[in-house]
Amino acid sequence: MRRFALIAVPYLWLLALFLVPFLIVLKISLSDIAMAIPPYTPTLDLSAGWEGIKSFFAALDLENFEFLTTDDLYWKAYLSSLQIAFIATIATLIVGYPIAYGMANAPDHWRPTLMMLVILPFWTSFLIRVYAWVGILSSEGYLNQILLWSGVINEPLTILNTNVAVYIGIVYTYLPFMILPIYSALERMDESLLEAAEDLGCSRISAFWLVTIPLSKNGIIAGCFLVFIPTIGEFVIPSLLGGSKTLMIGKVLWEEFFNNRDWPVASAVAVILLLILIIPIILFQRNEQKQREAEG
Repeated sequence: MRRFALIAVPYLWLLALFLVPFLIVLKISLSDIAMAIPPYTPTLDLSAGWEGIKSFFAALDLENFEFLTTDDLYWKAYLSSLQIAFIATIATLIVGYPIAYGMANAPDHWRPTLMMLVILPFWTSFLIRVYAWVGILSSEGYLNQILLWSGVINEPLTILNTNVAVYIGIVYTYLPFMILPIYSALERMDESLLEAAEDLGCSRISAFWLVTIPLSKNGIIAGCFLVFIPTIGEFVIPSLLGGSKTLMIGKVLWEEFFNNRDWPVASAVAVILLLILIIPIILFQRNEQKQREAEG
């Protein structure tokens, strides 16, 4: 019973916060739009019992999902989101790995302080942190002022309302999710392996590429998934820092729900997004399982 109770807690959590909301969204995606509150007419009537279920499947149509194929806005938004998420993940890895490596090689008494500095941004509201970048990246922002004052540029750079600003916001926001898994992997690494590699004739750079990088592979994979998965559906950062040309599925989802009030189509967009995210989520879980088996 204790083992069952322990296992039941996370399953009940997933049931309440994932499966049930997903089924509700799926039900709305199979409904018809209506001028009402809420703005849709359910096609599944559970109050009618088995007859209602049979009539639902008899008249089942996927017109909301078919509508997504008639407008290239949606598939372009999916592809653009995947592209932005991939590039942002690579950029976050490039920035985060040296930080994690420096933390892992810092003196022991400095590591808790460095860890606190990495986690410190989470003590501030996510929305406020993103808004702060508006003041930094705008034409009259601090970045342009510093560059103009130092003579690096002669006129303000246009960074805000571009994809570059979106990449900067994503890298800044999700950097801790990249640093922490890599730091955890590097911290457990046996330093004697590097000494053995150098004794066998490897330079420090060769030892880094042949020993350190492979041993930190699980941390790199975990960090990349932790950044890539939420970035695909990101809405706040592209809305505040990206311009009209920044197309991400999160913005499209918001507009369908709250501007167009087309809940069935918006739910269909959300269902397709979840199906896309299932692939990296499964790969992430398999990587975590392999890592636990290797440590066991």
